[in-house]
Amino acid sequence: MGSLHPVPQVWTPLLLKFSSSSPSIWTLFTVNRPFLYKQRYPLLTTMAVYTQGRLPVSSPNGHKLAPKREKMELGTDAISILHEKIRRDHGKREATRPAMDSQEADMYIQLVKEQQQRGLQKLKGDRECKEGGVFSYKVDPYTLRSGDYVVHKKVGVGRFVGIKFDVSRTSTEPIEYVFIEYADGMAKLPVKQATRMLYRYNLPNETKKPRTLSKLSDTSAWERRKTKGKVAIQKMVVDLMELYLHRLKQKRPPYPRSPAMAEFASQFPYEPTPDQKQAFIDVEKDLTDQETPMDRLICGDVGFGKTEVALRAIFCVVSAGKQAMVLAPTIVLAKQHFDVISDRFSKYPSIKVGLLSRFQGKAEKEEHLNMIKKGDLDIIVGTHSLLGNRVVYNNLGLLVVDEEQRFGVKQKEKIASFKTSVDVLTLSATPIPRTLYLALTGFRDASLISTPPPERVPIKTHLSAFGKEKVIAAIRYELDRGGQVFYVLPLIKGLEEVMDFLKQSFPDVDIAIAHGKQYSKQLEETMEKFAQGEIKILICTNIVESGLDIQNANTIIIQDVQQFGLAQLYQLRGRVGRADREAYAYLLYPDKSLLSDQALERLAALEECRELGQGFQLAERDMGIRGFGTIFGEQQTGDVGNVGIDLFFEMLFESLSKVEEHRVVSVPYQSVEFTENLRRQYGKEPYSMEILLKKLYVRRMAADLGISRIYASGKMVGMETSMSKRVFKLMTDSMISDVHRNSLIFDGDQIRAELLLELPREQLLNWIFQCLAELHASLPALIKY
Repeated sequence: MGSLHPVPQVWTPLLLKFSSSSPSIWTLFTVNRPFLYKQRYPLLTTMAVYTQGRLPVSSPNGHKLAPKREKMELGTDAISILHEKIRRDHGKREATRPAMDSQEADMYIQLVKEQQQRGLQKLKGDRECKEGGVFSYKVDPYTLRSGDYVVHKKVGVGRFVGIKFDVSRTSTEPIEYVFIEYADGMAKLPVKQATRMLYRYNLPNETKKPRTLSKLSDTSAWERRKTKGKVAIQKMVVDLMELYLHRLKQKRPPYPRSPAMAEFASQFPYEPTPDQKQAFIDVEKDLTDQETPMDRLICGDVGFGKTEVALRAIFCVVSAGKQAMVLAPTIVLAKQHFDVISDRFSKYPSIKVGLLSRFQGKAEKEEHLNMIKKGDLDIIVGTHSLLGNRVVYNNLGLLVVDEEQRFGVKQKEKIASFKTSVDVLTLSATPIPRTLYLALTGFRDASLISTPPPERVPIKTHLSAFGKEKVIAAIRYELDRGGQVFYVLPLIKGLEEVMDFLKQSFPDVDIAIAHGKQYSKQLEETMEKFAQGEIKILICTNIVESGLDIQNANTIIIQDVQQFGLAQLYQLRGRVGRADREAYAYLLYPDKSLLSDQALERLAALEECRELGQGFQLAERDMGIRGFGTIFGEQQTGDVGNVGIDLFFEMLFESLSKVEEHRVVSVPYQSVEFTENLRRQYGKEPYSMEILLKKLYVRRMAADLGISRIYASGKMVGMETSMSKRVFKLMTDSMISDVHRNSLIFDGDQIRAELLLELPREQLLNWIFQCLAELHASLPALIKY
């Protein structure tokens, strides 16, 4: 059997030796053995940067050193590619994550497991079917419509045709069957079996159609697709786990519990709901009982009391001498937070509150920046300008983020960078799917406030085609009972047209326009007048989506509703119904025939989630409709496309529940640095040196994989290892070469390979090098502690 071309993968150097007693048996050096070539070849331990391309092949005295047989372009051979990849991967990992010993990792993994169980308990609803502790995303066949795409766990993607009675071969009694069309025929399965095996096939974009339907006669292609999805999921989980372990290592002293906190809490004028009380307890424990910085999501509908949770956290941190930052997506919401905080802290003259916004003049802004830097401001409220480089905090202890989904990618990255050093509290009515699922999977703490305050009543939601008569009737009803109206459009350019129409219909009513491009003073005055009740109808963009709390405004009209996102619509609807008066939301579209399937599904979801406290469920629906994009920081659309969202997430939860089994414990090794210095100065190494280098790399790869010994006898290659069978299966599933994958067998504490024939020594080295290379490439999908 000849040597195969090595697949370029990820690793680092190692060393093999031949046993002197038997030339046909190879053994790995013991891990503490000193590097034998350091004195004779000092260049081997020198770090250098290799520049790709053909280089002069001569020594300083002009002698040619490279052999004539070497025709290869430097930097394109297996060793160079391997070295560059492993150095890049290893360097990146070391730069971002400190070393952690095995015992410490055990403790932290157990913490994640416990937290994950708490997270999974919060994933409730009609999918709460537990199988071995894992939540199921399976579909009820009776909810399917003809033409819907489904996934059978064992067969693959098909098209649902219908359910009808049929007689089985073994009985005369007719039973109900689910009929599913596949690429090569029709399948039928009993309804009971279908409920255990079927999932909806949804994709994270508008295209619901799969690339191909699976074949009944050949399920191997489906198994490959499923395996690819599993490997992708495992890489996501492990990357997230390592980041999470890194966060758990950060420490800060717990905040002191003081009697002043109880006094501050007693000023809350309402009776807290049970969910609110639990959120208070959760946040207080995060701050006063633990040394790890808090990273908690408070998920609750508008008006359900999230702000009070934040106020208590702010008081705890500020009274201990630290600063708190409150970050809001719009100036309207920032101003409201500033007013609420200023009012609540007015009894504490030593605590200074400041607002940083574009409404301020240059001199005032500079003064605020200076006060923040000196520590003269304790609570700083503002928009994304708070994340700028010019804002230097004196002693920041807490970051409160309101409606995280409204911030851009760069701003979210900056917010994430705070999490390793300060406590972070995120407030949201409809959290972005990434945030939601991090909370549910246990990688982030979450408190759900789903109990409405006693005085709140559900908002009556009307979804219909636009009609001027409907609009006039709705506004007149609200004005006749002394109320105010929001009229929301998706774009600025339509505001003036609506203004003209309403002025004609209600000539004696004060009407105003508000949008983000107005002069700051003008916008502020308009909002103030609407809040005071002087303006009766406010025509605006979604600038009012977050934060505007006006008790007397209890009708909202949203035109061209199809142009808004589901979370946006839910937030906008929440602008009304803040008092005990019944509120109305009118969602108007131009013509149903013009709407996309996704838009129709979004509107149906909003109509279904009309009860109070359903923002959390809505966020899940939103994810199913518009996809989850970068849930774990990398685009997974292709991997999800293989199996569909529902099965993908079930596999994800399954992988999370067994995360500690996906762990490889590396063997310590004597660090060997192979460098391109030799090639830069002398050209490509001679063939005998190439053999030596391959031995070095084999040793390093084996150590990373937890392989403590490699030996060969006749046609058999053996590798002694501490890895588990599950880890071995994950590694071999991700191997590219069928030749290597099919030759490897896991046997107790060994990986064995039976070759077709006994190979000469150099070819055997090549085979081991290539085989380990492929196994080593799967390390990013494993926890390396």
